[in-house]
Amino acid sequence: MSGQRENSASILVDLSRQLLILRQQGQADISFPVSTAIQGAGEQADSLKTPRGSHYIRACIGDGMPSGSVFVGRRPTGEIYSDALAAEYPDRDWILSRILWLCGRETGRNRLGRVDSMRRYIYIHGTPDSEPMGVPASHGCIRMRNQDVISLFAMVAPGTRVEISEGGS
Repeated sequence: MSGQRENSASILVDLSRQLLILRQQGQADISFPVSTAIQGAGEQADSLKTPRGSHYIRACIGDGMPSGSVFVGRRPTGEIYSDALAAEYPDRDWILSRILWLCGRETGRNRLGRVDSMRRYIYIHGTPDSEPMGVPASHGCIRMRNQDVISLFAMVAPGTRVEISEGGS
């Protein structure tokens, strides 16, 4: 887990544009293409939807790991993603390189009970390069290219605000 960085950034995830925008004080916005839930937006547990509303980064996981490192249960397996590994485990939902674990801020909407984003294990994380960006394809998380999530990880910290909305920046 990382906690050494300055926390002056905020993130907007625009579901309609499949875009993550990093805002840093005094700097130009940085945009990254993402892939959110194929099932659309929604907060209910087991819905496979991306939760909306105000969140924050609860934990930053994977600092210093190689690009393509495989995580299961938020722990590195020691594997590096490859086509051969994908063929060996065709049903895995690949979580690669870095994990930014999100926690909801809005009780009853995305925090506590059956709408708790953290208990739903909603992450911003890396995914195989073969997975599409800019179109919904995930099981609820926010997927990014590995190099993009590694760059983002270096610019945020636990506590960074994350707003997930269906439009507007």
